[in-house]
Amino acid sequence: MSSMFALHHDNGELRQQALELPPLAADEVQIAVHYAGVNRADVLQLAGLYPAPPGSSSIIGLEVSGIVVGCGSSVQHLAMGDRVCALLSGGGYASHVNVPSGQVAPIPAGLSLADGAAICEVFATAWFNCFMLAHLQPGERLLVHAGASAVGQAAIQLARWQHIDCFVTVGSEAKLTHCLALGASAGWNRQQGDFVAAVKQWGGADVILDCVGANYLASNQQVLNTDGRLLLIGLLGGRTAELDMGLMLVKRQRLQGSTLRSQSVAVKTQIMRQLQQQLWPLFNEGQLTTSIDTVYPLAEANQALKRLAGNDTMGKLLLQVV
Repeated sequence: MSSMFALHHDNGELRQQALELPPLAADEVQIAVHYAGVNRADVLQLAGLYPAPPGSSSIIGLEVSGIVVGCGSSVQHLAMGDRVCALLSGGGYASHVNVPSGQVAPIPAGLSLADGAAICEVFATAWFNCFMLAHLQPGERLLVHAGASAVGQAAIQLARWQHIDCFVTVGSEAKLTHCLALGASAGWNRQQGDFVAAVKQWGGADVILDCVGANYLASNQQVLNTDGRLLLIGLLGGRTAELDMGLMLVKRQRLQGSTLRSQSVAVKTQIMRQLQQQLWPLFNEGQLTTSIDTVYPLAEANQALKRLAGNDTMGKLLLQVV
């Protein structure tokens, strides 16, 4: 096959166009895409606020599932016909994508192809930030903002697995009920006001996974325990805020920004290996589950992105390509 199709970014809308398949490098596999995950980074890229990293595909899409239809000469752990999921730096909203083989893993045996597209980005984000960067330990306390988001639900499940108490902030009572059923130990509906008093009464947080940013910085610092770690993974609430460096100094707080997309192939390979070794068996045993809100046909990608931008989701949105 020498041609493919992809959704092309045109004045804030996505339109399908035919393209030539790029050549396959020695360490890459080619995936015939069945499903693509929808992420907030896609919304930002479509708005012109989050360009693809240098050397990456300008096609939107950071995770896919599908079937391996081509293997480079140095690829050994994957074969033609394998059901796989992949973590991308771009290129997912397409019929085919070439991916460094280290960023590709077989889908856990008990999961569907749709499930496969719903696990890479969210569990990679939760695992990388909470455990590889923040070194969250059993006995510590985790605060997750936007707990009903796909990443939030992954973090809740990982905390439950590690016997770590997890507090969530959410935007509705329905979302709070869902998070508590999933394993969160406590939570707060942000429609009721600031979360500081509730989190302090709960015991404070040793690690905070925050996709909000500026609007929450002061409150996050107030509830962060001594030697606490704040992982910033999004800017839904703005990018500029005042930092209390006195509180940061006295409580030995650590604040770290974190993006997954721009990580090197080596880092993404390490993340995917850890997911496959540590988490895939938990999917097979039913201890971890996917969280799919809605599956849209590829032709409705613009609608899916608008819905995600409106915060009207509880879990993952997917695009079905075939």
